[in-house]
Amino acid sequence: MVRILVDSSSDCRKDEFDYFMPIAVNLGGNEYLDGIDITADKFYDFLTSGEEFPKTSQPSPEAFLEIFKKVKEAGDELIYFALSSSLSGTYQGANIAKEMADYEGIYIIDTKAATHMIRILAEYAASLIKKGVSGAKIAEKCEELKGRIHVIAGLDTLEYLYRGGRLSRTSAAVGAIAGIKPVITVSKDGTVESIGKCIGRGKAIQFILDRLSAFDIDEEFPLYTLYTCGEDNTNALELKLSEAGFAAKERVQVGSTIGAHIGPGAYGIIFVSK
Repeated sequence: MVRILVDSSSDCRKDEFDYFMPIAVNLGGNEYLDGIDITADKFYDFLTSGEEFPKTSQPSPEAFLEIFKKVKEAGDELIYFALSSSLSGTYQGANIAKEMADYEGIYIIDTKAATHMIRILAEYAASLIKKGVSGAKIAEKCEELKGRIHVIAGLDTLEYLYRGGRLSRTSAAVGAIAGIKPVITVSKDGTVESIGKCIGRGKAIQFILDRLSAFDIDEEFPLYTLYTCGEDNTNALELKLSEAGFAAKERVQVGSTIGAHIGPGAYGIIFVSK
């Protein structure tokens, strides 16, 4: 049997796939397991009220090894969809565990992605498992698919990029005064990069729509809208999407791994191109 492992950076629930690896989040000196004993809403409550910036720590190779041993003993195959290696050392840790397990039936995919981009890969893999496709072939097909998954997101504030050390205080202050609303994406190499700086939410939403329209959308896969906490901006985005003829399958929440850096009020889309 082919099994699927996701970690909490995917923002999938722990019961959606065969195995789930939580990432530890440190909030004010207390450590929580993301997706296990802290919800996204609780995380954002801390993020917006606490003085200390939250910190995450990747799972140890030993944590992966525990799962890999179970898979090996059962004679199953396993596909793990890892958070982009450009954003975390989780992918490397899983590979160390695979060497320790000494089992070739484990396929570790560097998704070059984050949050619900990973969900699309895992759901695709699950559909192939139902068709009886082998683990090796599923891994191959997912490697082909991952480069076609895109996210375009608008930020409501620059404050959390500053607090996370990704922007200077001066740049954040100037941007806030000017009403700049950055638009970001996850690049082909799996890094978060800015693709636009818009004055006001309306122009940022139009920027997102213009970028989306430039793609040939693969309608075999879902289009998700996303939010962090506070859904007014996503409501506005969905209205414009509908007016432009785009239908979102579902609205999904971005959790702590990416949410810590983009902050409350973020909004955007995840989709697959042909």
